[in-house]
Amino acid sequence: MVKPITQFVCQSCGASFPKWQGQCTQCGEWNSLVESVLPSKKSSNKNASSSIGEPVKILKFSEIKAKKFSRIDTKIEELNRVLGGGSLSAEAGIVPGSLVLVAGAPGIGKSTLLTQLALNMVRAKKAVCYICGEESPSQIKIRIQRLTKGENLDSLSFLAEVNIENILASVAKAQSAIDLIIVDSIQTLWSEQLTGVAGSVGQVRYCANILLNFAKKADIPIFLIGHVTKEGMIAGPKVLEHLVDTVLYLEGDKNHDFRILRAVKNRFGPTDEVGIFQMNDNGMNQVTNPSEVFLGDSKGRELVAGSATVVTMQGVRPILVEIQALVVPTTLVIPRRVSSGVDYSRLQVITAVLQKRLGIPLYQHDIFVNVAGGFKITEPAADLAIALAITSSFKNKPLPAKTAAIGELGLLGEIRRVSFMEKRIKEAKKLGFTKVIGQTEKWLNQVLRFLK
Repeated sequence: MVKPITQFVCQSCGASFPKWQGQCTQCGEWNSLVESVLPSKKSSNKNASSSIGEPVKILKFSEIKAKKFSRIDTKIEELNRVLGGGSLSAEAGIVPGSLVLVAGAPGIGKSTLLTQLALNMVRAKKAVCYICGEESPSQIKIRIQRLTKGENLDSLSFLAEVNIENILASVAKAQSAIDLIIVDSIQTLWSEQLTGVAGSVGQVRYCANILLNFAKKADIPIFLIGHVTKEGMIAGPKVLEHLVDTVLYLEGDKNHDFRILRAVKNRFGPTDEVGIFQMNDNGMNQVTNPSEVFLGDSKGRELVAGSATVVTMQGVRPILVEIQALVVPTTLVIPRRVSSGVDYSRLQVITAVLQKRLGIPLYQHDIFVNVAGGFKITEPAADLAIALAITSSFKNKPLPAKTAAIGELGLLGEIRRVSFMEKRIKEAKKLGFTKVIGQTEKWLNQVLRFLK
């Protein structure tokens, strides 16, 4: 077999070079050259200068046959919710022939989650092929034995190979007996068609493209585990995220046992759904009622100044979380503003509104804001709860018991109504909260009576 010719193409300007170099001499960009395979030149009697190819039939809309498919139930409700369906549809889960990328920080639980997915598929009489790139089959067996007890797992097979050509030949030979493929991880695969090492931009893109074509032709879903950079971004070329059908990001704080599975791209479902898990010795356990978990430490606690509860929306699911604030006199020329789980810029804006509209001298105090449980809030509906927590800590007066705050805070000090208000209030009352601040109040100074 003749090895194809490769060239290095600049991802900024498109210039090509016969070998790799650090800087593109055409546009001046550094580390922008990526190895690519040149298309093979087929012999033809036609004029070599002609750029016209073979005609392809153009299909009309009426000529396209709609393909019906049934999603594969993962038996993990939180994973089904993120993949598509969730509480909005009776059918949810994996789309046949889809390519799903699961990314996250090292040790966050990616392999554990997909191992549990593989076990659930085996229990549902599905055949799973686990491609071992980072671990040996014996190491994975140790993890499986920790999650199971004496089950028959003969439908779970392992392929200890990282060469994409050998992997493709093996799974193509047994594709009639495979229902799901898991690749751990895409950064370990390499192709003999390219000279770059495994994990390089060219290798990752080439191997992912081959797996995508196989998944579509064989109609077998494939899950890819991907690494992340130290900045938290998915490692490899950005085109990897464009190639796959779904990108799932598993995030969480290593100091907490909660994990959040978030869809940042989904061709077959919404991208605003999240799945919440709790990491323990038995693997990734689903958290079906996150509000009870995140409020578990505060429900039986006596009232403390600086605490406020907000109902935040994660997809279409309302979740109650506690926001804690600590305001202390500063010893610095420029007071500190420290946030955890809350956007720092948003904290600065809320602090400025409290100073301007309510006359609170926060410029003489350090402010620390934290979302309990390691949860992260990005929506503006938490503005009012943050403002109340800061004011409560400053005045050293706690909010009344069973009180939640929902609302966006404007620069004029007005409280704006947020989406899904009825659903948020219903969830708060379901958990025993009798008063919702922000439901009827229009201005921030109207809620000060709760702190008198």
